[in-house]
Amino acid sequence: MIDPPVCETAPALIVVLTQRINAYRDRCFAVQDYSAAIENMLLAIVELGYQSCWYEGHITDEDRICDKIAKILSVPPNYEVVCILPVGVAENEPSTAKKKEFEERAWFNTFKG
Repeated sequence: MIDPPVCETAPALIVVLTQRINAYRDRCFAVQDYSAAIENMLLAIVELGYQSCWYEGHITDEDRICDKIAKILSVPPNYEVVCILPVGVAENEPSTAKKKEFEERAWFNTFKG
């Protein structure tokens, strides 16, 4: 069993892997690369009429659920499981948090936080 339980009921699960490879001037851009890819997947999932949730910190924390997932899927040791995206039809409409007024969250030419 893999926690969170949503993974037990979702009809599909996308597991995102990365390789920490230095790309330019000995810098690794894995986080930026997989973050952009995950956001694009989430947008596509919603466009197709489904819902998902980005589980990262929960699976990579001290309990290391990511290692359990990697073992189940026979992920080679040079790859790292960084995120899971359970995909399915939501039980109810997702709720959205009330945003601050635009002027409270966007500034021009200077930071006013």
